[in-house]
Amino acid sequence: MGLALDELSVAIDGKRLVRDLSLDVGAGRIVGLVGPNGSGKSTALKCVYRALRPTSGVVRVGVDDLTRLPLRHSARIVAAMAQDSAVDLDFTVEEVVALGRAPHLRGNQALSGRELELCARTMARLDLTRLARRGVLTLSGGERQRVLLARALVQEPQILVLDEPTNHLDVRHQIELLSLLRGSGLTVLVVLHDLNLAAAACDRIGVLSQGELVASGTPEEVLTTELIDEVFGVKATVVGHPLTGDPQLLYALAPTPTPTPTPTF
Repeated sequence: MGLALDELSVAIDGKRLVRDLSLDVGAGRIVGLVGPNGSGKSTALKCVYRALRPTSGVVRVGVDDLTRLPLRHSARIVAAMAQDSAVDLDFTVEEVVALGRAPHLRGNQALSGRELELCARTMARLDLTRLARRGVLTLSGGERQRVLLARALVQEPQILVLDEPTNHLDVRHQIELLSLLRGSGLTVLVVLHDLNLAAAACDRIGVLSQGELVASGTPEEVLTTELIDEVFGVKATVVGHPLTGDPQLLYALAPTPTPTPTPTF
């Protein structure tokens, strides 16, 4: 199932945070949103998982206007891992992961054998089996991040929305996460700050600046030295990855001015 943002705008307290954003995420494709802090990336995602209602424009899942679907129905289609996701109660890892089945259950209905197997299999994929009975409040930030992703995957969505999913993850788990997304077959809209990870993981990238989409295309089309300088204010050299050919950015620190010596008399 595809996802489309059609001239989406969000204004809060009179300030326009997202302006006329149009973006298509084809079925089974991974599209990344990148941009400086405050450019509207997380705000746009909140409209997709219904934490915010757009001021104007439409979010479509397939041919349906997302806001017209019952919440339970949309929760079966769209799963999200928000940047500010938190678990305040000390549930165990396996209890938090099982919460992903909530849109499919009624009342206190118990998980079926298939659902229990789904939870176990998903925890294994994300290297969580050994933590299954640990309280989530005892986990590191990276471990909690993987638990929340497992909860989203257990939802069995058709569309996955991820806001900075690699936060707190070590290099190994970053690579495993992106490989998992690549092989999931899901339609994925993901916000990433690391442009090199975005180039490796995404089929297409949209670049936001001050709430507006300023570029959209393949990583090769979008990640240019000119755009990085214009949008991020950073000098970078673009090279091909020696193994994959994906564009990779090499950044240069601005030279530190040499202080002028104070004359002595």
